[in-house]
Amino acid sequence: MDAAELESFREFVDNRSSALLKTAVLLCGGDRHAGEDLLQSALVKAAGKWQRIDEPEAYVRRILYRQQVSRWRLKWRGREVTVAEPPEGAGALDAAAAADLRVVMREALSRLTARQRTVLVLRYFEDLPEADVARLLGCSVGTVRSTTHRSLARLRTLAPELAAPGPPDTARQPSPDFSPVEVRP
Repeated sequence: MDAAELESFREFVDNRSSALLKTAVLLCGGDRHAGEDLLQSALVKAAGKWQRIDEPEAYVRRILYRQQVSRWRLKWRGREVTVAEPPEGAGALDAAAAADLRVVMREALSRLTARQRTVLVLRYFEDLPEADVARLLGCSVGTVRSTTHRSLARLRTLAPELAAPGPPDTARQPSPDFSPVEVRP
């Protein structure tokens, strides 16, 4: 790598590392240290091929996704996550309540499998369409859909307080003074 390429790489890392780190941390279930390790190894791989990369951010993100997929395919980490009692239902969303929800979300994400977490991060944080997620993970679109469905169901089970309160039941109930009218053809 010559001096110009080295400067280009350093500039890229300075400008984009915080956004890439957010994605890496989410892919690792909220574990900042594991996210930093994931990003570091992705940047090392990208640095070796820097002169041939046309779109550096897309290339590094693809490395992040594929390395995370390789981690959960090759080695299952049998860690148990100890979680305190979930907080009571959130009232008005102030800064403290928002921080509590982020903690609950991080803990719930960490309790999902790496595959489930990866699919949710790609679909909802990165806002990628199902076809792109399938291509990145090397699986079919149907697999992405079913994994997304199961992941969201598990997330709702693990952290029901994350569910947005829905509108009241809108099923029409007849009013007390309602009397059905018989219509004849």
